[in-house]
Amino acid sequence: MLYLFDIDGTLLLTGGAGTRAINRLFGDRYGVDGAMDGIDPGGKTDPGIFTEIFVDRVGREPEAGELDALLDAYVPMLEAELVDAPRFRIMPWAVECVRWLEGEGRVTLGIATGNVRAAARAKLKRIDLHETFAFGGFGCDSGDRAVLVARAIERAAEHAGRSFPGDEVIVVGDTVRDIDAARACGVRVLAVATGSTSRDDLAAAAPDAVFDTLEDLPSWHQSCR
Repeated sequence: MLYLFDIDGTLLLTGGAGTRAINRLFGDRYGVDGAMDGIDPGGKTDPGIFTEIFVDRVGREPEAGELDALLDAYVPMLEAELVDAPRFRIMPWAVECVRWLEGEGRVTLGIATGNVRAAARAKLKRIDLHETFAFGGFGCDSGDRAVLVARAIERAAEHAGRSFPGDEVIVVGDTVRDIDAARACGVRVLAVATGSTSRDDLAAAAPDAVFDTLEDLPSWHQSCR
């Protein structure tokens, strides 16, 4: 089986480190105060969030190359914020679940996240999982979450040397956007109610299962083998 994990709200919460880095970046570059005020980042990609800020707060679309330059500048700011993030926390059972899957036979682990690759690595490094996930789909692949899930599946095939049919691919996420992206790719999806989306709202989007925490995933995995 191939498991593709979201990061924010699924494996960890940065305690506002990303928001502080983005606010600082847009303040420094464009004189915008509180760039993230009123922006709900749940399930969105970094390029999508930055573009939303441009339109809402700067008053225009980003110019050619401007978005990439900002994302490059954002990563070291994020890394600095992650060093001293007092409200940073690991989601319940997240590391234990990933380590358990890592020890299972015939399980491949990857990432499907709206974070750009370097930001994803910085966050995973904070919980010592940066070397566990050898590949993934990232916000720098596409602003469309379904496309980045598809890219993660392609990279999984390259990594494992075999293809993964839809019933062998499981996206794990905490938002309706994760569920919708998985369904658009014709794969299975598990929702975990550790992020900002309620269990009822996740269930209404019809994932294969909804968990309160990732503690329940190993038993689900064993029942589906």
